[in-house]
Parts: sequence; structure tokens; C-alpha cells
Amino acid sequence: MAVAAPFVFSQRSVYRLSPFFSTTCSSCLGIASFRWNLSRPNKKCFSMAAMRNGIFSSPETAKSFDFASEERIYDWWESQGYFKPTFDRGGDPFVIPMPPPNVTGSLHMGHAMFVTLEDIMIRYFRMKGRATLWLPGTDHAGIATQLVVERMLASEGLNRTDMSREEFINKVWEWKEKYGGTITKQIRRLGASCDWTREHFTLDEQLSRAVIEAFVRLHEKGLIYQGSYMVNWSPNLQTAVSDLEVEYSEEPGTLFYLKYRVAGGSRNDFLTIATTRPETLFGDTAVAVHPEDERYSKYIGRQAIVPLTFGRHVPIIADKYVDKEFGTGVLKISPGHDHNDYHLARKLGLPILNVMNKDGTLNEVAGLYSGLDRFEARKKIWSNLEETGLAVKKEPHASRVPRSQRGGEVIEPLVSKQWFVTMEPLAEKALHALEKGELTILPERFDKIYKHWLTNIKDWCISRQLWWGHRIPVWYIVGKDCEEEYIVARNAEEALAKANERYGKSVEIYQDPDVLDTWFSSSLWPFSTLGWPDLASEDLEKFYPTTVLETGHDILFFWVARMVMMGIEFTGTVPFSYVYLHGLIRDAQGRKMSKTLGNVIDPIDIINEYGTDALRFTLSLGTAGQDLNLSTDRLTSNKAFTNKLWNAGKFILQNLPCERDGSKLVDLLTYKFDTQESLMNLPLPESWVVSELHSLIDSVTSSYEKFFFGDAGREIYDFFWGAFADWYIESSKTRLYHFGSHSDASIAQSVLLYVFENILKLLHPFMPFVTEELWQALPFRKQALIVSQWPQCSLPKNNKSVKRFENLQSLIRAIRNARAEYSVEPAKRISASVVGNAEVLGYVSSEKQVLALLSRLDIQNVHFMESPPDYAKNSVHLVVGDGLETYLPLADMVDVSVETQRLRKRLSKMQAEHDALLARLSSPSFIHKAPEEIVRGVREKVTEAMEKITLTKSRLALLESSIPPSR
Repeated sequence: MAVAAPFVFSQRSVYRLSPFFSTTCSSCLGIASFRWNLSRPNKKCFSMAAMRNGIFSSPETAKSFDFASEERIYDWWESQGYFKPTFDRGGDPFVIPMPPPNVTGSLHMGHAMFVTLEDIMIRYFRMKGRATLWLPGTDHAGIATQLVVERMLASEGLNRTDMSREEFINKVWEWKEKYGGTITKQIRRLGASCDWTREHFTLDEQLSRAVIEAFVRLHEKGLIYQGSYMVNWSPNLQTAVSDLEVEYSEEPGTLFYLKYRVAGGSRNDFLTIATTRPETLFGDTAVAVHPEDERYSKYIGRQAIVPLTFGRHVPIIADKYVDKEFGTGVLKISPGHDHNDYHLARKLGLPILNVMNKDGTLNEVAGLYSGLDRFEARKKIWSNLEETGLAVKKEPHASRVPRSQRGGEVIEPLVSKQWFVTMEPLAEKALHALEKGELTILPERFDKIYKHWLTNIKDWCISRQLWWGHRIPVWYIVGKDCEEEYIVARNAEEALAKANERYGKSVEIYQDPDVLDTWFSSSLWPFSTLGWPDLASEDLEKFYPTTVLETGHDILFFWVARMVMMGIEFTGTVPFSYVYLHGLIRDAQGRKMSKTLGNVIDPIDIINEYGTDALRFTLSLGTAGQDLNLSTDRLTSNKAFTNKLWNAGKFILQNLPCERDGSKLVDLLTYKFDTQESLMNLPLPESWVVSELHSLIDSVTSSYEKFFFGDAGREIYDFFWGAFADWYIESSKTRLYHFGSHSDASIAQSVLLYVFENILKLLHPFMPFVTEELWQALPFRKQALIVSQWPQCSLPKNNKSVKRFENLQSLIRAIRNARAEYSVEPAKRISASVVGNAEVLGYVSSEKQVLALLSRLDIQNVHFMESPPDYAKNSVHLVVGDGLETYLPLADMVDVSVETQRLRKRLSKMQAEHDALLARLSSPSFIHKAPEEIVRGVREKVTEAMEKITLTKSRLALLESSIPPSR
């Protein structure tokens, strides 16, 4: 049948008010009364053109978009060189340095988020004509990679310490070559249109040279030094770790209470101290109380005896740092094993004792407990305290336990000799860059966090006790004190030459065994990947500074701020103009995804089930900087959106002239919509939808420019589904199925094509695969969508047409609602009298066919008049607004006698329910004894019931007035 073209109704559209609106039954549409031309062929004209190169399929031949084609489309884009920057259209380049994922990693939702957002930016600005460069790469991830390889070796019965450093490094490189590309392959699955010909790895020769150069220059300026300070220590990995690699969790533990006797006092003179870590008491260098705590004021200035130390004395001091309310109000100060104690000790000049070896066992300072594991020692120490009468009690206590993000073991605060960067002078410049507007952080609320961290910045520990990474470019002199005598050089040859010059030809040197913190090399990423320190680098000249750095807000300090500091230091320029921060992805209940909760979602699984486009669109609709709850409902909805696009493409293709009829296709392209006159000459629905499209282009373009991607996505979604699919496509059927002239059909075809191809352009950055597939199926596609020109802004709008069509929509909605309210059968076509002034009737009557089709009216009995019809009293009267009303004869809509009887029964039941509620409210015991919210709820139900009764009575009165009096 001619009307068998697929309908593209939405489950969320106004059609859900009455299920009959989605029927495709010919008789239900009243084809005879509409005089449809039934000869429209079900042709397949464009499918072969779309499939010639074997890359694309067409909606005319495929029932739905096939997710399996995504990789095929991606490979085609890359093979055509579309991911590379081109200066064909001029303009400033748009550059994003990709946050390099760990080479050990596999795709998780955080990766999916940053890839989606960055690819949206790149695809948008590519279509805007700017030379776009998205620099991909991976991070060597020192700790994570070494841990993975050590575990692999352990499974083979091998240990890192059983082989030479060079042998181990070779094993790591072998692992990297075999498994290190997993993450980049998965990033491709997400549609990342980055320039893979410029892919980098942080241990590449060029980037390694940049790291060494940065270290040497910072040291020459006196900004790198060696010293012993407190760090986060991983006993299992035996290396310092950054704050970012320490995760705190609330865990059940024990609070131990023990006695510290006061030297020179009686048996009753002692201080009871509460601690969670009694094994550190051997490192105590003071006991502290609050200066205003009257319980202990008499002991301030005296000495306390540290238990189990054979009488070692420490001073009893007063400091406001002590919390009087925690435990007993007395604090043991162990500067070598607590960050806060360490800073207090440095302020007060207290000595620092370390009681722990780097493997987590106690050292010789612990005396008899030397060699015991820290947790084993804790149990034995407490047992001995009980034996000596120094144990008071122990009780359960939850505390924040620091654990290694990589290995999971408890981290130890430990004083260790490390290399540090002096941060204050670097931070000052990074602060000024934000204040002077050279750097913009989105969203702006993170400005305060950025400023606070840089204002209170601490020196950065950059050394790690690992074998995998950038070896620290420092050489020591055999036989000399390594803290006093060392050489910083760019390579071993340069180091030896300097040593020979300083100490003579017979000198021997050896390199520092430590490597640099991974964050040190990644802080150079925006410019090291472009060729720095080679200032003659063509890429550095063209693409630096970059444009946007997009990443998670959780690494604003650890990476973003450090890149700003290093960029200014080494290039004199802020490395990017904008920082765009996204939030975390949580599960549907708002919980952080974790293996413990079992709520981790694999993006590849999502892609296989819902498609990449649905995943990307779901992730993109969040707000910058805010966490996003990911649910299967959202994914399902956006998969349906993909299908909706596909079906719209199918409808349009099936209603265009056949490819063989080239002249008619060419004629469609002669219609232009870029002048006010062209819009004025269009019929009402066409003028409305084109005007709304032009408004959408302006609004969406503005949102893209402001990085308001969630707003842009929602605007496109609402327009496509609400305006184009639910309204214009349905309206166009009155033209396409030859009710009117061929000219009307031609205009409708041209508008359908024009609007749809612009929707594909606007949506492409979000949903690249389905939009490219649909684009290729349309006629006369001379270039790929990925490199097509962005729609022109500031195109004309016919505001009068917009207002008029909105009035027509209101009329249609009102009739639909009335049909649903009166339960009119879906197949039944009813009469209507539309009343309004001459102007309104003029444009409404001109779209009589649209009104009849979308409202299910009998077109032969739709009348337009300036005064109410004779049957007004026996009609449903709908006031639409703007001088527009309609009257629907009751006899057409319902069986009056049957409906009257039904409403009488319903009214009786409603009245009984209302009276029962009133009876409850009239009972004093209920009013005085029931909770206030219950009483309030009953009163609200009474009000609602009364409103329903009044409405039902009005409807019943209307029906009864239409029943002819019995004789």
C-alpha cells in the first residue's frame, strides 16, 4: 500500500496519549477520504550507491544500524587521512593533547568519558574548518607496569631481584610490545579521531630526551634538590608513591591505651595515651598535651618514659595542635611515622627517629622487636605491655587507612632521601596565568581549588625506587659522599667528562638507581609530544600552545597544574588556553564504580550491546565537572534514538525521487533556504521546520563554542525527535503521498533532505558512526560527513510561521487529548468545527490535511467558521488560544447513553470515597492522634477528590444535555 512507509513515532512523543496514532492500517488513516495516490513505489534507489565501496550500508537495505560496521567506518576514516590536521581552510589550529592512559590499562568508563568529550571537540572544530590535531599516546606508568611484570615473572617462578636491571627492563619492553597496545585499540572503538601517526609513548626517545633536559634545567636553576623528608612509602614495592596513588578507606581497627610514666614522679604519675599504632612508640620524640588542658598542666615541661625502651625519656610539651577530645587528650609524637607529627617536629625542632625498614619490618631502633613485620610487632608489643602493666585497655576504632592504589598494601609515612622540585616559584607563575586570563578553567568553580592548592603548595618528591621509568640523570663519584658530591648531566658521556674535569681522569662514576615520578614526564606532555626541546620542530611551531586540556577534575593538581607550571617554565607560555574538567561516572544509584561493589561496567560490553553512538551520547549529556550516573535506562533510550535516526533516514530515502531519475534529484537541490524571501514562500509546516532548524543551528553552535556539550546534545535530540520526527515528517506525508501538487511534494522532499542532512551535521560530533552511515546513503554526497562544512549560522527565520504552526500544534494536541480523555477508538475519525478570526482560519484551513491526518479527523466534516456551530451545546468545547477554538460533536466521539451510565457509576463511587475521607477528618481521635503528615495527606486527598467530582459532574451534565428528551 502507498502508506506502508515506516512511521517514526516516538514512545516519548505526544502520540503516547492515544495508542491509535501509531497505526499503519490504511483504513484507519481514512485513505479513501484523503484520496491518496496509491502508486508510490517502494523503491530502493540509493542503497547501491551507498554500498559501492563496501564500507557503508543504507537504511533502504538494512533494517537497523549495524554496530559491526563501526570499525569498518573508523578504518575508512583513518585510511582517508581525515584524522590529520589540514590547513586548507585557514584559521588557527585547534589542538588537544590526549591524557595518556597507562600502557597497562584497559578501557574503563573514565577513558570512555574523556575520549567522548575530546572527540566531540575535535570533530566540531574540524567541521568548522580549523586544522585540528588530537595528540594520542600512552604513559609508561612506572609503578603499575613494574608491578604487572613482576607478577608475571612470579607466575613463572622468577623474581626481579634475581636478574640484572637491564634484563628486567628488557622483560618489561617485551611485555609492552605484546600487551601495551590494548588500550589504544579500545580507544579506537570509541571513535577517537586522533592523529595516530603522531602517537607517543612517554619512554620514546624524543620524550625521554625532553625529560632529561627538563631535569637538568631545573637543577641548574636551583629548583631541584636532594634531601631526606617524609614521603608515602610502599613497603611491598619499596618505593615512594605520590599522594594520588594513595587511597584512604574507613576500616575497622583498634585503639590501644597505654601508660607513659612521668619521670621522677610517683607510681600514680603517668599519662595514658591512645594510639592505633603502638609499634611506632620506639620513634617517639615527645609527648604533647593541649596548653589549656587542666588535667595535664602540671606535667608540661617534665619528661615521660617511653614504654619498652629501657627508660628512654622524651619531653612533655604543650601545643594547640593536640585535640583535647580525642582519646585521652595526650598525643605521642612520632615524627618519623606520621605526616602531622613530622611537620610539628620540624616546627618545634624535635629529633626524628625512624623505626622501620623499607620492607615494613622494624629496624634496630626497636631493640628486641627488630626484624619483626610491623603488624606482627604490634601484637607482640601489646602483649608485652599487658605483661608489664603498662597496657590500660583496647577498644574497636574505625580509622582512615592509607592504601596503595596499585598494590593494596597499607602505606607507611616514612622519612626517606629523595629528589624534590621546589614548587613555590613555579606555582606563582601558574597562579598569575589564571589571574591574567591566560588560562580558563571550566567549570569556573575549580578556580578556587586550583588557587588554594598552588598557594599552599609543597615541594614535589619526584624520585621513585623503581627500575622501569626515566632514570634520574645524576651520577655519583665512587668513594665520595653521594649527598655532597654528584654530577647532573644529559648522558653518561657528559657526566664522565664533567667528573674528569673536576676529579681527574681516574675517577669512577655510577648513576643514581632511582627513576623519576611518572607525573614528571607527563607534566611535559603538551610540548614534549610536539618536539620540545627542539625549538626548530615544525609541530612545536604550528601547534603550540595547544588549545584545550580535557581531563577528570580529580587530577587538577597532580597533572594539570604541573603542566601549567612546566609549560610556563620551559616555553614561556601557558601550554593550553582552556582546561575542561569532567566528573566521575557512577552507577545508576550514584555509587562510585568499584570491583568490591561489583558495579564496574566495561565500555566494550556496552558498545557491543548498545553501540558506540548510544554510549557516547549518554556520556556527553552530563554537566562539566559534575559526576554522571550511568544507567541502562539511559543507554536503552539512546539506542532507541539511534534507531529513530535510522528510521527517519529510511523514510526520507524512500520518499525521494529514484537515483535513476537524476533530473528530479538535481531539482531538489535547487531549492534554497538561505533568504527571508525563500522562507516566506514556503508552506506553513515547511517554513516552520526550516525556521526552527536555523534557530537550532545558532543555539547549538553557541553551546559547542562554550563547551556546553550537554546543552547542545539535548537541543539536537529535542528538535529531531520532538519537532522533526514527530511533527514535520508526519506533516510531510500529506504532500508526499500526492494529496496536493507535485510541486508541494517536491518542496517537502527538499525540506526533508535539507533538515535531515543538517541534523546529521549537528549530531555528528556526538554520534559519528550512525550519522556518517546515513550521510553516505543520501544522494550527491561529495565528501565524508567527518570533513563536511559546519552549517552556516545566522540564517533567516520566519517568526510568524513559527507562531502560526505552534498554534496549529496546540489545536492538534487539544483534539488528541480530548480523544484520549473520552476514550475514542483509535480507528474512529471524528468531525470538528474550528472557530477563529479570519487570519487564524486562513492559515489553519490551508493545512486542513495536516490537521485531519494528525488529529484523526474526518476531512469531509472539518469546518472552519468565525462563530460556534449549531451543535455547540452538544460538543466538547476546546479553547486553544490566540483566537482559536474547536468544537467536537459528542455523538461522534462516544455512545452518549453508554458513557452517561458509566460516568454516573463512576461519580457514585467517587462520592463514596470522598465521603469516607470526610468522615475520617470529622473524627476527633483521628485529628488529634494521627501524625500531622497523615492528616495533611487526607486533607489533600479530599481536595483532589472534590476536583475530580466537579469535573465528572460537568462532563455528565454535558452528556445528559445532549440526550434527546423521551416522549
